[in-house]
Amino acid sequence: MERTGPKNLITDVAGLMVGNSQDDRLKSGVTVVICDEPATAGVKVLGGAPGTRETDLLAPHALVEAVNAVVLSGGSAFGLDAASGVQALLREKGAGFEAAGHRVPIVPAAIIFDLANGGSKDWGRYPPYRELGYAAAQSAASDFTLGSHGAGTGALTAGLKGGLGSASTVLENGVTIGALAAVNAAGTTTVSDTVHFWAAPFEIGDEFGGLGLPSPIPSSARKLSPKRTGGVSGNTTIAVIATDADLSKAEAHRLATAAHDGFARAIWPAHTPVDGDLVFALATGRKNIRLDRAATVELYAAAASTMARAIARGVYSAASINGDLMPSWRDRRDG
Repeated sequence: MERTGPKNLITDVAGLMVGNSQDDRLKSGVTVVICDEPATAGVKVLGGAPGTRETDLLAPHALVEAVNAVVLSGGSAFGLDAASGVQALLREKGAGFEAAGHRVPIVPAAIIFDLANGGSKDWGRYPPYRELGYAAAQSAASDFTLGSHGAGTGALTAGLKGGLGSASTVLENGVTIGALAAVNAAGTTTVSDTVHFWAAPFEIGDEFGGLGLPSPIPSSARKLSPKRTGGVSGNTTIAVIATDADLSKAEAHRLATAAHDGFARAIWPAHTPVDGDLVFALATGRKNIRLDRAATVELYAAAASTMARAIARGVYSAASINGDLMPSWRDRRDG
């Protein structure tokens, strides 16, 4: 039987911490994953409208093998400044890739579009994301809050508030896999306008309500009801999949690819031209386990199911805040 890690968070993967910061007036924020030691990393972009920093260096053929942190931020392109704040804190700690006697922290980043979510974006000359990134890195710990926090603060989906979600799975061989997602999708995470999550077949216990799928499935389930707020480009789900297994850079790239199957299981539709759907992959190697082919297939399957659960948990955990443009999942359930 599948089981979660003790926290059911990505930080069940040994060697990782997560920090959040947000500005509720802005309705936006930053989430950072900090690696205790540099982690082997990969990335896969399948959405048509991504916003990224330092993703080219994650290609399997590129020089740098490992990263010090990855950043998920609100703010559209303005939010890419958050990586500079994280980089500043890591430099103060002496972390980074050594080049000609200097330490350069490697901090890839991705953003969601949350500008048109009801928050005030009148921030003056410079956007606040560099400082939010620094604060998020300062707060990094093994425990962190889901829902309307960090990069999920102002996230929206089609018909419901989005949010920051996370989940973990411990495989029979002892390897842990964890997922983290800022859910701001153009599509829906629930079956039509019900409270039942598309990810229900993968739920462990009642981690996002325990409601299963509706029976019968409503005929409206296949109807497309895309998010109206933010226009055609105001979307994106960005995520991190992580494991304590020992993976090569190419294997980390494959892990990120497999985790996108979780998007397709949890969001209808996913990977559209107006979403910037992206997954970073991290392998800390703390278990010192090299996987054979059969075990690798199991890992990649777990990447998809764990990501689907994390996405559902992000929407499930969202809280209502003054000025919201959409109801939370709990508003729908209780209404």
